[in-house]
Amino acid sequence: MNNDRDDHDPIDDILREIERVMNEMMGDDVHIDRSGSAGFGSDLHLDVFEADDQLRVVADLPGVEKDAIDLRCDGDVLTVAAASDRRDYEERIRLPATVDEHSASATYNNGVLEVTFDRAGDSADIDL
Repeated sequence: MNNDRDDHDPIDDILREIERVMNEMMGDDVHIDRSGSAGFGSDLHLDVFEADDQLRVVADLPGVEKDAIDLRCDGDVLTVAAASDRRDYEERIRLPATVDEHSASATYNNGVLEVTFDRAGDSADIDL
């Protein structure tokens, strides 16, 4: 007896539901493959540290060559894109404060990326 239900894998239903919920929460197109790992940026470990006048983002990018890292910032969102032989990373991080993107400095050592920004100054008063 071989019907269509015998070929059904309940894990597929679970993965589809996780994918639907993630897409709903993130507003992005996240794809989960049969191994359970999500697409870009799924296991990028990242921390954001705030100080009075600076913001620092630290990310683990194991196995990535320095030349394969692309960083972009518009003052509010930092985009980290990187590729290695084993996977691709692309993460958009909404920064907790507006930064001066032109003040950015970055280092990459032993798989650890560190990006530092100066906080953007207060809005300027306009005299009439």
